[in-house]
Amino acid sequence: MSLISIILPAKNEAAALAQLLPRLTAAQPGAEILVMDDGSTDSTRDVCAAAGVRCVSAPYSMGNGAAIKRGARAATGDILVFMDGDGQHDPVDIARLIARLEQGYDMVVGARDWGSQAGVGRGVANTFYNWLASRITGHVVADLTSGFRVTRAEKFREFLHLLPNGFSYPTTSTMAFFRSAYGVAYEPIKAAQRVGKSHIKPLKDGVRFLLIIFKIATLYSPLKLFVPASAVFFLLGCINYAWTFIHEGRLTNMSTLMWSAAVIVFLIGLISEQITALTYRRVD
Repeated sequence: MSLISIILPAKNEAAALAQLLPRLTAAQPGAEILVMDDGSTDSTRDVCAAAGVRCVSAPYSMGNGAAIKRGARAATGDILVFMDGDGQHDPVDIARLIARLEQGYDMVVGARDWGSQAGVGRGVANTFYNWLASRITGHVVADLTSGFRVTRAEKFREFLHLLPNGFSYPTTSTMAFFRSAYGVAYEPIKAAQRVGKSHIKPLKDGVRFLLIIFKIATLYSPLKLFVPASAVFFLLGCINYAWTFIHEGRLTNMSTLMWSAAVIVFLIGLISEQITALTYRRVD
């Protein structure tokens, strides 16, 4: 039987962990549980000690993604379970996700419904991310940004060098699995209201959410992003040329500029495609 390692990134989540860890040990009594303390200043370590759970502390805050990477390296299990340490995810759901994994998949993601989204703004953003990722990969992506997922350890560790230290590790890992032709499945879950205050700041992290849109494409196939952009510039150049030729009988600099931009964007896409291919080249 495969050993299961449950990894919970946590930063000042003592209150949530005090409720979550007893439920987790009851639901998965034989699992290895690792709380990856991201430089907490509260009683996170004491709560873990009281629950008999191993706590691996960082000397300072490095980010949610950094905690995930350190947890994946420290885990000894063949199957890795990633959960948020804020109490949103139900430990009972772990069994369903693992059962789905054993059907032949390499990663199973807990897909939240609309009622589980943290606000309308986040729900709309996640819906757009799911739609864009589905269009680019050609597979149905039910929840691109869910932090509740189960994966095979050896497959996940292949992409540790790609994972950012911030909050977008779910996006990166999902797109990396699709790119590498590893099977990804989605299992419906209900996410509860988190305990305590979220560490995500809408204004500060707004740019991060916009960058996720570009990361979705560049992690899978950059040409699917750059070719449409190149086509837009080319068509704008043609429209501008048609207008100026009809009204002024000449070719303007703006049309030439648009066509030049179309060529440049397309070439950048080709180069990005080659870089992406090298990024996923497996080194033994």
